[in-house]
Amino acid sequence: MDDQNLNSYEEIFTKKIIKTGRWTLLGAIPLCLLPALYLWFKYGAIPPVKTILTAWFMIASIYGVEYFATPISYFPILGMSGTYMSFLSGNIANVRVPCAVVAQDVIGVKGGTNEGELVATLGIAGSIITNLIVVTIAALAGNVLIPYFPPVVMKAFDYVLPAIFGALFSLFAVKYPKYGIFGMAISAFLVIVIGVLPTWLVVPLCSFTTIGYAIYSYRHRKLQDEH
Repeated sequence: MDDQNLNSYEEIFTKKIIKTGRWTLLGAIPLCLLPALYLWFKYGAIPPVKTILTAWFMIASIYGVEYFATPISYFPILGMSGTYMSFLSGNIANVRVPCAVVAQDVIGVKGGTNEGELVATLGIAGSIITNLIVVTIAALAGNVLIPYFPPVVMKAFDYVLPAIFGALFSLFAVKYPKYGIFGMAISAFLVIVIGVLPTWLVVPLCSFTTIGYAIYSYRHRKLQDEH
């Protein structure tokens, strides 16, 4: 994409996405508080401030690192628009990212490019609509069907997310085997050799070390090509 088309893309698409993404995400924050505010004003049900702060710090200590790791790790796949949409709709790792990757793979475009961002946006938009329909049906029918499922079926649901991550990793590892092997080596070292690190620390360490290795490898290869 030449400089003229790149500037047009920034003006027509990116700037408008940033503007829209900001107010939609900021607008979602007070909406998330509506159920709690309803219980407070309607029934006077509100926990003490100390309890609220304690719960907040517990959640922050567990998921706070995701505030930094998730956007950086997934941005090359999701792009600007996909990132705004995914963080507003949720289910980023288990639905939005796989849908974006599959859409890019089917069309044959690379993540991290403007074309890849547009394709990822369409894939994520489709997943949000489909997800909304499926979740609504599942929520209405789930209470009726779940009691009839045997325990072995219910236990199988515990492996859904690892299966999605495994498929996603395999998809990228086939394309970039060097980075896949490096990522597995780092994960094995942290989990098997060290084995005392919490999950919230293992995930960003694996992500950022692999990203760092990819950047180093790319620059090293580029220097070799120049010489």
